[in-house]
Amino acid sequence: MSLVAAPMAIVDLANSADQLQQAMEVEEEAKAEQQQQELGAGEQELSYSILMKGVRHLSDSGITRLPDRYVLPAPDRPGAGLATTTSTSRVKLPVVDLSRLRDPSQRAAVLQTLDAACRGYGFFQVVNHGVDGAVIAGMLDVARRFFELPLPERARYMSPDVRAAVRYGTSFNQAKDAVLCWRDFLKLACHPLRDVVASWPREPAGLRDVASGYAAASHGLFMELMEAALQALGIAAAAADGGVLGELAAGSSHMMTVNCYPACPQPELTLGMPAHSDYGLFTFVLQDHVEGLQVMHGGRWLTVDPIPGSFVVNVGDHLEIYSNGAYKSVLHRVRVNSTRPRISVASFHSLPAERVVGPAPELVDEAAGKPRRYMDTDFATFLAYLASADGKDKTFLQSRMLLHGAASSSSSIHTYHAHI
Repeated sequence: MSLVAAPMAIVDLANSADQLQQAMEVEEEAKAEQQQQELGAGEQELSYSILMKGVRHLSDSGITRLPDRYVLPAPDRPGAGLATTTSTSRVKLPVVDLSRLRDPSQRAAVLQTLDAACRGYGFFQVVNHGVDGAVIAGMLDVARRFFELPLPERARYMSPDVRAAVRYGTSFNQAKDAVLCWRDFLKLACHPLRDVVASWPREPAGLRDVASGYAAASHGLFMELMEAALQALGIAAAAADGGVLGELAAGSSHMMTVNCYPACPQPELTLGMPAHSDYGLFTFVLQDHVEGLQVMHGGRWLTVDPIPGSFVVNVGDHLEIYSNGAYKSVLHRVRVNSTRPRISVASFHSLPAERVVGPAPELVDEAAGKPRRYMDTDFATFLAYLASADGKDKTFLQSRMLLHGAASSSSSIHTYHAHI
């Protein structure tokens, strides 16, 4: 009987194996179909929940086609329009050497360079700043490792609250942006530093110590450059004299945004960050060796040649207003590429959020032909503007201008607030 049962058992096992194989194939086909739908293959649009996981998640999943939500209208794409760029459209920004600025015998010459850069470019690079190379390398390292964390670990810090001390997200405002940009970010409030560090992510290892050390160094450089800029503008700059520098010494706003721009399957259709200006006094940008930052100058988009170990610094809306239009808060954007991820760390420095900012009294003289060019503004006014304006072409700085005929070079700014 066992001799008869054995072949029967073999047949049963074979049938079971066939059934199992068929079930596995069906299951794999279902998984493949689901993955195809999630990854946006063909004409499929990614589901909202997948999009909200960010571009690092999309890039890691191996997509080969850009999801529709990331495709810019043709006129807004990187190579469109007259203000376009080519691989050779590059710029070496003016260089401010802080070692020379600290030398009394050379300070005047460096102040002239700083003044010309703020008036003509709105951007410059800072070298010989004295920030330890280990601090810079450490910041880029923990930034990179944060975005390498598993998604659930990063997602713990997702928040719709733009005022949250810690906020992980994607695009600018993924809940409202009509077209998403190819960027994930970690926002860290940095003031007062001793009070906010405990709310920062514990992982990756060392993030709190490294990022707080970097934030302190960035703030120190900001205070030094702000003093120099005020001196170049002819405004009493010593903290002991009071004025804006004294206010900054007593209290300020400081926010740091760590940006990740993963490799993009179709970089010609999207941007890491669209054209925008920064809301504040000065922004300090630390970037790795992968280029991507572009500045609008002379009607063209120019790719910034990064100097290793330097900081790229740009004038913000607050400084343009405070300088009564002498210094320019100009358009800049970020392009992405198909082969290499890019990491940058932007530190935004300004006066406290509740502080009203207007032109410096020293720079307004109606009788001398120096009329007031801007209305006063504060952060609440800016947030109200964001809430009321269309998501594209937010010209906040232009909305504060009193004399549009004598407009600054930023009158066409798309003011997407890089802080939030």
